[in-house]
Amino acid sequence: MVNVGDEAPDFTAPLANGDVDSFTLSENLDDAPLVLAFFPGAFTGVCTTEMCTFQDQLAGFEDVGATVYGVSVDSPFSLNEFREKNGLEFGLVSDFNKEIIDDYGVRMDFDDLGVYGVAKRAVFVVNADGEVTWSWVSDDPGVEPDYDAVREAAEAAE
Repeated sequence: MVNVGDEAPDFTAPLANGDVDSFTLSENLDDAPLVLAFFPGAFTGVCTTEMCTFQDQLAGFEDVGATVYGVSVDSPFSLNEFREKNGLEFGLVSDFNKEIIDDYGVRMDFDDLGVYGVAKRAVFVVNADGEVTWSWVSDDPGVEPDYDAVREAAEAAE
């Protein structure tokens, strides 16, 4: 698992932003701090609540200079539909190949449901040097992050 003080694993993946573009973490460090909010799946209850809460608080993140991205294993096309249905103004990274969740150590399986290889609910704050300055990972997909703590961590990211 990626820890505070580690270099954030770089990745290139599709970005659902109303269109589908390519997103490379290391090429977007100028927009840091970056808030990478991993979530298990679009169109599910807690994930929808979480992403909508980030949207509701987006101005607060922008006020501290942070750029928010959601990250899930959903296809970029599903993520664009999810963005549109929920009025999300920030980009959603598609880890369809499940490489990012492996690199960050946040892969989760729901054996009892037969669902394998989704993201744990997790948040990483990455500074302009590409260093992880804050992280939160939950083994319980029903638990949301402390949004105030995420914003404070983004504000403190150096």
